[in-house]
Amino acid sequence: MSKNYLQELNPVQRQAVTTTDGPVLVVAGPGSGKTRVLTYRIAHIIEQGVPPWEILALTFTNKAAREMKERIAKVVGERANQVWAGTFHAIFARILRVEASKIGYPSNFTIYDTEDTKSVLSAIIKELNLDKNVYNVNAIRGRISSAKSNLITPKLYADNAELMEQDRLAKRGMTAQIYEKYTARCKRSGAMDFDDLLYRLYELLQKNPDNVLDKYRQKFKYILVDEFQDTNYLQYAIVKKLVQYNGSPRNICVVGDDAQSIYAFRGATIQNILDFENDFKPYGFQVFKLEQNYRSTEHIVQAANEVITYNKKQIQKKIWSDKGVGQKIKVIKAVNDNEEGKRVVDTIVEQKNRFHLSNSDIAILYRTNAQSRIFEEYLRRYNVPYRVYGGLSFYQRKEVKDLIAYLRLTINQLDEEALRRIINYPKRAIGNSTVEKISALAGQMNLPMWQCLGQANLGGRTQNAINDFVAMIQDFAAKAQTNNAYDIAAYIAKRSGLLDELKNDTTIEGAGRLENVNALLDGIQAFVEDDVIAVAGTDQADNSLAAYLQNIALITDLDQNETTADFVTLMSVHSAKGLEFRSVFVAGLEENLFPSFLSMDAPEQLDEERRLFYVAITRAEEYLTLSYATSRYRYGQLRSGEPSRFLAEIPHQHVESTAAVRSLSKVQEETPVAKVMGHFKRAMNEPTIRIDPATFKPSPLEEIKVGAAVLHLKFGAGKVLSMEGNKDNPVATIHFKDLDEPKKRIMLKYAKLQVVEV
Repeated sequence: MSKNYLQELNPVQRQAVTTTDGPVLVVAGPGSGKTRVLTYRIAHIIEQGVPPWEILALTFTNKAAREMKERIAKVVGERANQVWAGTFHAIFARILRVEASKIGYPSNFTIYDTEDTKSVLSAIIKELNLDKNVYNVNAIRGRISSAKSNLITPKLYADNAELMEQDRLAKRGMTAQIYEKYTARCKRSGAMDFDDLLYRLYELLQKNPDNVLDKYRQKFKYILVDEFQDTNYLQYAIVKKLVQYNGSPRNICVVGDDAQSIYAFRGATIQNILDFENDFKPYGFQVFKLEQNYRSTEHIVQAANEVITYNKKQIQKKIWSDKGVGQKIKVIKAVNDNEEGKRVVDTIVEQKNRFHLSNSDIAILYRTNAQSRIFEEYLRRYNVPYRVYGGLSFYQRKEVKDLIAYLRLTINQLDEEALRRIINYPKRAIGNSTVEKISALAGQMNLPMWQCLGQANLGGRTQNAINDFVAMIQDFAAKAQTNNAYDIAAYIAKRSGLLDELKNDTTIEGAGRLENVNALLDGIQAFVEDDVIAVAGTDQADNSLAAYLQNIALITDLDQNETTADFVTLMSVHSAKGLEFRSVFVAGLEENLFPSFLSMDAPEQLDEERRLFYVAITRAEEYLTLSYATSRYRYGQLRSGEPSRFLAEIPHQHVESTAAVRSLSKVQEETPVAKVMGHFKRAMNEPTIRIDPATFKPSPLEEIKVGAAVLHLKFGAGKVLSMEGNKDNPVATIHFKDLDEPKKRIMLKYAKLQVVEV
């Protein structure tokens, strides 16, 4: 093939593509051509004569993996389909399908989604007679997920004094026992949750160094990782295992941007990308920084550059753009959240008319999903089509999950969650008490529920119903061996009675449910007819029911939300990562909202919030609008708020004057944004005390006296004007010089003030 693809790259991109051997870190700023570098690098490796099946490329979404293969194919043709490219979970699931028996799992193991996991945990909490309000299922699920991501087994968890103390203080002292039971229940059901796809793969590699680990080390000569800043401890540990060979690492390339590391709540750690250089320095490590931004205009890029400098831990880089100066950033100040919604939508309509934008060119981003309501109301009033990301997934709808449960049980009869869901749906005289008797028997005998269906000796009509159910599932399983996914799914939908059940519901809702099941069957048909290679590293397509179930189990949120229709997009900033729009609105920029109040006490969490803001503003190509409200309804009450510190971190030369603020009673004069946000830093370049949260140390209460100069993490520098109240609960009136309303009364035992020398 022609080498013309190299001519499409700038000098740094070309170096990153052609330096194929040894450990390489590509630091890719927003809009810098990251995907192009990654895909052309793989194509270049293939062009150098490396068999494509010896290349492993790990991504975070199926969409990214698909796009990667399509781009590689433009250079090397059909060979692109033989690259092992996919999400961490999808690739690791494929390996586990082949090797699962070595760690005691069936090759056709079920993949539990979040709802399955919560259902199993709820059952265990009930069996242990624990208070479900104290042992909140989401909290327990998060705790177990975190343990697995850090390679902490149930035994290690129970032996860890710090973890046990944390659970005791949270009044959830039985968490270790729940974790142990949950692990055993999954194993008994032949099921793995999403965390297990990583956790069990690590176990597989650790326990089988010669016949498994060495096999995949030899198989994958080149390993590439996309969005490396989003990896967790366990993902990086697996990658390091695979890349080692004869004691030293070979060819690994990781691509990412520390400034876009925003998934700590999912277990991702920025430390991986920060540590990569030290981990691989002895082995010829090289770094390439992609600093040219092809997405955004100069005002947006320079504002982002300045904001991120406030974070301490980062890889130094300077993003630049040659797309022209562009429009300055617009800031909307509203008196309340209702007015914010109206003014944002007013601005959208204005931009559509003035700049001829399509709805799909525009996105409204927010910190929490609950903020979407007001924007939705005004978009509807103005007849502007919109779509909210983050609603109920198609695959989480009851009728869809019901049919999928039949399909899962057909492939894996050990799957207890699927069995429980459909053993009496449609109704077949097998009530809850019967199911619980079978479950109890399974627990006593330490056997899967399926194996106990014929041993419960229930007699009469119930036993006949169970026998009929078992025979039906066995019939499905036999036919699944020789039929493709669609043929067997259509047969199951009809033979199980599920289609008839839905057809009998003649309500509008019932019709919608039937439509959803038919849409699922249409999707299975499309999967079967799709000519995309389904088995990585081979020339064989796999259109079996097992392959289909694995495919949908690993679909990510963004994969579900692809659309080409002309809608304004509403989504959280977390969901917007990797996307771009001509015009972006970032709403709710107030202290305790963005940044979140949960981040205020921890410098590293505040840094993550700033990275989140950096991601938000760098989604914009041409027009960026930031909005905030001075009051907002929260928990049923109107509460006043202050502009986010992030607004004040944008240099004033990149911001246009704010539009006139229209309140219910008056119209204020047009005011420069630097003045509006003067309670932080006035015009951004006035000298002011910069407080470093890492070194900030609150002073003892007895040191805070009238006349003392103090620092407050949020309000800045101040002077104590007066003191009142008793000695156990003193209240101080303090003048903070950088606030619009400088006098504040503060209860000192909660204030965290540091006395400073003047």
